[in-house]
Amino acid sequence: MSEFLLEDFANHLTFERQLSANTVSSYKSDVTSFLEYCQANEIAPQSATPEFLDQYLYQLRVIEHLAPASVFRKTEAVKSFYKFLLIEEQITEDPTRFLKSPKLAQKIPVQLSREEMDRLLSYPAEKFDEIRTVTIIELLYAAGLRVSELINLRLENVNLQEGWVLAFGKGGKQRFVPIHPQACRRLKQYIDAREAHFAAKTTVASELFLNKNGKKISRQSVWKDLAALGRLAGISQPLHPHLFRHTFASHLLQGGADLRSLQEMLGHANLTTTQIYTHLNVGDLKEKHKKFHPRG
Repeated sequence: MSEFLLEDFANHLTFERQLSANTVSSYKSDVTSFLEYCQANEIAPQSATPEFLDQYLYQLRVIEHLAPASVFRKTEAVKSFYKFLLIEEQITEDPTRFLKSPKLAQKIPVQLSREEMDRLLSYPAEKFDEIRTVTIIELLYAAGLRVSELINLRLENVNLQEGWVLAFGKGGKQRFVPIHPQACRRLKQYIDAREAHFAAKTTVASELFLNKNGKKISRQSVWKDLAALGRLAGISQPLHPHLFRHTFASHLLQGGADLRSLQEMLGHANLTTTQIYTHLNVGDLKEKHKKFHPRG
């Protein structure tokens, strides 16, 4: 019974809520753990009470000593599961309606400086894999893409003449993101190098960024390549794809971009998510306040 219920829940997340494959996988794993807990306590999930759920959270926090972020994620997964049961009319009342997820400390995203970005983008790439990695950095910084959006970009999703890329975000949502002329030139150089590198191969994947075998590059390879280039370029901060998304957002705000425009470019469903980047610019705001306020 639980296995079928779990599969139906996963299909609900995928096709009705249109969540990403990674989110569905995480929620499914967390709900599996919850169903195992129900089974161990001889409680059918449809019969769970608010008190039983409080007991489950106590198990996660106190007995298993899970970090607040893990407890938060598991709580949200269980809440989604009971909303699904309510929709499916398997329950008449949601036992999680009063269940509060633990509050998480808001983390301020780390960013790279403009000098560090200049150092990375001016790295003298000669080998194909170096050219590819510097191009990836250029595009991540130019468009604020997620790594999943980057590795799934196909050649036809990039318009170098008009200067934009078509990204497929969470839940398959599409958005056009403008890119500047320097990024277009870098991409043109990479595409030329890509064609020359795979000229002898009869078939290669249609994705923009390919591995040595001519297939779509993996997110693990992107992480590894970024970290390696960062060390070669003398960057002390460990590089990872999301770092460039943070840097993209922070540098745009520092340059005067408004939050609504940034929200569109990042593909955030809620403006609240975008607002975290405003915390990075307190110093800049103080300078503007001092410069423009009548009292100085």
